[in-house]
Parts: sequence; C-alpha cells; structure tokens
Amino acid sequence: MSKVHVMDHPLIQHKVSLMRDKETGSKEFRELLNEISMLMAYEVTRDLPLKTVEIETPICRAQTQVIAGKKLAIVPILRAGLGMVDGIMSLVPAAKVGHIGLYRDPNTLEPVEYYCKLPADAEEREILLVDPMLATGGSASAAIRFLKRRGCKNIKLVNLIAAPEGIARVQADHPDVDIFVAAMDEKLNDHGYIIPGLGDAGDRLFGTK
Repeated sequence: MSKVHVMDHPLIQHKVSLMRDKETGSKEFRELLNEISMLMAYEVTRDLPLKTVEIETPICRAQTQVIAGKKLAIVPILRAGLGMVDGIMSLVPAAKVGHIGLYRDPNTLEPVEYYCKLPADAEEREILLVDPMLATGGSASAAIRFLKRRGCKNIKLVNLIAAPEGIARVQADHPDVDIFVAAMDEKLNDHGYIIPGLGDAGDRLFGTK
C-alpha cells in the first residue's frame, strides 16, 4: 500500500486556511497556491539521492554533496494543476514540465482525457503529478495510468487538499504511488466536491465560473 504524507507544517496550514476563505480573490489565491507548492516541494523531494563531489571553496578543497540520480518532471493535471508548477520549479528549476488534460464528466464523475504531452525522456525521470484537489480520485488515477502506459515508473502524487474517498481510490488503483497532501478533509458531498474544501480550485485560480 502506498504511503500518504500529510504536511502539517504551520506555514502550510496557515496558507491553506487563507485559500479556503471564500473572500480570498484570484490574485491572492494564485500567490498562496504558489507558496504552498514550494513548501510542499521541499518535503516531497526530501528523499532525493545525493552524491559526493569535490569542490574548491575560497578557503580549501572540500568534499560536498549534490543531488544525484534521476531527474525530475512536473506534470500538472490541467487546468488547476498549472497553479502548482512555478512554486515547485522555484526549487528545482531544471525540472521538465509535461501536461495532462482531463475533465470530469458531470454525470458519471469519471475522467475523460483530451490532452497528454510529456518530456521525451519522461520514463527516466521521477514524476511529480500535481493537482490542487484530490476528490473522487478518478482524475488522478487516470492520469497515473496514462503516465504508466508511457513507461513512467517513479511517480508521486502531490495535492493540496484530499478527501478520504480520493485517497482510497488512488491507493486501490496504484498502490505503488505515494501521495503528498497539505490537508486531509472530511468527505465528498453529493456533487463530488470536497467538504469543507475550498470550492472549485480552477475557477478560483483563474477567476472563472
């Protein structure tokens, strides 16, 4: 079974609370999502492997450590996932970015793919699949399936807010994919929205309805 990492850092929790507030406008919402994504990336990348190199400081030569192993790719689920990319890239600017386009059928709540474009060497990279909301888990599970079909093996799912139903769906479908969230909420309502949640992340991010 995959692991679920809930990031309870005070700065993350404080900023999530501000995002939940219905009075928070699109500009501040975007800024908060960017900041939280950067803070989450710090934890998500904690297990990146290191290697020892020799450098010369202004004082002497020294053995120091740098990141080794597989490179990263950030893959947002369109469209709300776009709001998480810049924050993560501020820490790992060498990461490549792919995109997966899905929309949720309003009747079945099941995901429908309309776009998928990944880096040419995506199968050699560690993939951070990002989307602010993990509700039913259908879109995330489908996106992970699309990644695996294209040869990706090392995948982490990064969400701002998750419902237990979404966690259970992803764990059942993809027990090899760890999940990183800033908040675990209570449940889904009859329309598939997270309670208490923060509404539609895409609409609040881009100022649409």
